[in-house]
Amino acid sequence: MANKEDIWLHTKDIPGSHVIIRSSEPSEETILEAAMIAAFYSKAKMSSSVPVDYTNIKHVRKPNGAKPGYVTYDNQQTVYVTPDEKVINQLKVNE
Repeated sequence: MANKEDIWLHTKDIPGSHVIIRSSEPSEETILEAAMIAAFYSKAKMSSSVPVDYTNIKHVRKPNGAKPGYVTYDNQQTVYVTPDEKVINQLKVNE
């Protein structure tokens, strides 16, 4: 469903959900909010300064024969966020 220029985010080396930003040029605020969502819905939910990688969808691949949910990616950048349930709940209200 995502466009190849949309932004894909996932916690770095930590099991969790991925997040898609449906834009090729999101603001820094949008990237940080999406990274917080990815961190909140990961095994690092209770951690601080969680690393979250992001890249364009075109750089995300599922290797042949890989387990469901396993992907590889490149050309990523990393941001560090601390999940905050209050912020997540506020983002849900603003949908």
